[in-house]
Amino acid sequence: MKEYDIAIIGGGPAGIMAAIAASRTSRVILLEKNPSLGRKLLMTGGGRCNITNDKPIKQLLTFFNNKNFLKHSFYSFTNDDLFSLFDFDFITEDDDRVFPETERAADVLKGLIDKLEDVVISYNFEVKKITDDFVINDCIRADRIIIATGGVTYPQTGCSPENYYLTSQPITDIKYGLSPLVTREDLSSIAGVTLGDVVISYKKTRVRGNVLVSHVGLTGPGIINLSNEISEGISYNLLSGEPDVDLEIAVDLCPDISREELFDRFTDDFQAKGKTYLKNYLKQFLTNSFIEYYLKRCGLEGELQLSRVNKKSKNKLIENLKRFTFEITGFNGDLAKVTIGGVDLGNVNSKTMESTLIPGLYFAGEVLDLHGPTGGYNLKIAFSTGYLAGLSAGEYK
Repeated sequence: MKEYDIAIIGGGPAGIMAAIAASRTSRVILLEKNPSLGRKLLMTGGGRCNITNDKPIKQLLTFFNNKNFLKHSFYSFTNDDLFSLFDFDFITEDDDRVFPETERAADVLKGLIDKLEDVVISYNFEVKKITDDFVINDCIRADRIIIATGGVTYPQTGCSPENYYLTSQPITDIKYGLSPLVTREDLSSIAGVTLGDVVISYKKTRVRGNVLVSHVGLTGPGIINLSNEISEGISYNLLSGEPDVDLEIAVDLCPDISREELFDRFTDDFQAKGKTYLKNYLKQFLTNSFIEYYLKRCGLEGELQLSRVNKKSKNKLIENLKRFTFEITGFNGDLAKVTIGGVDLGNVNSKTMESTLIPGLYFAGEVLDLHGPTGGYNLKIAFSTGYLAGLSAGEYK
């Protein structure tokens, strides 16, 4: 039986960073289910790798529900610490999103792997069992173990619900996060349409951003971020099965214009431009490829002249501009970016990432009940908690 100081399960961003930190003081083995490391990392930022978010840490923490838990790890491993690992520079784009100057996730992965020269890496190694005395699959024994197996999204990267059962650590409900939404209505006729800079509402939550219509429903930044509120508000656990979803969201297609302003403008324009076709008039409010579908939902003809639009129809146009609804029946789980839920933070020491129930057992990354919005926040979690877990395990007395 092979023995190591530390065994790290999972070769994603958190596991790799844990291995880098731990190997400075300890004999480390990194166990990866796939034939290569960092599969999910290669997919981030559309292959460009949105490696982190460059907001000041104090401001960055405000974007997380569990900011008190993350505080120590964020300050223990800063963005400057992260950048120092690479021999190339980084660029910052809108909303402080950071990418490698090469715009290649593969370069980020290679830079990280280059730091693993003192780490034993075992590929195609699926962990099936961990005993109480840290024997893995009856063939590897470690003094400490770091679990960095990720969540349940992107199963092609090796993520699996079975990973949550490797230890007896309490788990919160597992849900889809940052996911496209599936609509009851078939929207394939307008697939590819973008509703730019709109406000999407669900109950009391409002999110501003773009909405992209797909063949099976809705996606885009606005929908992706709103999906977390929807998912967290529904009672379900993916470890027990798919959720039963039946709800409505509303889109304000003209968020900068009030109903009253629209009414006054319509009243004046319908009189002054009476011969104009309705479909042409609406181009000032809607993208051209969406107008036909919009009018169909309003029950109006595009070639109706403005002078012939009655008060009832005018009110219907205004109502749908301010509150265009979609019925949602589910999440497109295959494209969910993160997992909501995971190892219960109440049983993890935020200053070390060590379990408070099982000494010598550590957790890092998405396997923890942590998640953030899009824009580099979740890789920030992975790198910072991974580093802290590896550092703490390496200094374990």
